[in-house]
Amino acid sequence: MAPGSSIMPGKVNPVIPEMTNQVCFKVIGNDTTVAFAAEAGQLQLNVMEPVIAQSVLESVTWLRNAIDTLRTRCIEGITVNADHCYEMVRNSIGIVTALNPYIGYKASTVIAKKALETGRSIYDIVLEEGLMTREKLDAALNPASMLGAHDLIK
Repeated sequence: MAPGSSIMPGKVNPVIPEMTNQVCFKVIGNDTTVAFAAEAGQLQLNVMEPVIAQSVLESVTWLRNAIDTLRTRCIEGITVNADHCYEMVRNSIGIVTALNPYIGYKASTVIAKKALETGRSIYDIVLEEGLMTREKLDAALNPASMLGAHDLIK
């Protein structure tokens, strides 16, 4: 939304998400005001109602506007580069944890260290070491299968 730098051509500052953060900080302040005002009220006669009402109404208005702005000017139109995301997951060292049930903790640790030292993928090292078949490895490292409960592939 705003030019980001005179020395970094093409950089754009994320002013809409930053604005959304600022609104959230203001709402947190209003919430604190409401909490203190409610606590300061005496019995049935709460003279703090005006500041409570003002704070709540202001927060609702600011949040509505911030959410609409964030949605229309920042979120809508975002698309996923599925191939890139898949490669990022596949080449992550952390994905080795999915192999613990299949090859054990110690072997997974060795594989992770080797991947870290060599810059190679977990996938390639497991195949090279002959620890799993390609089919079992594909199933174990399938990101979709990691999203819910699954049975071990034997």
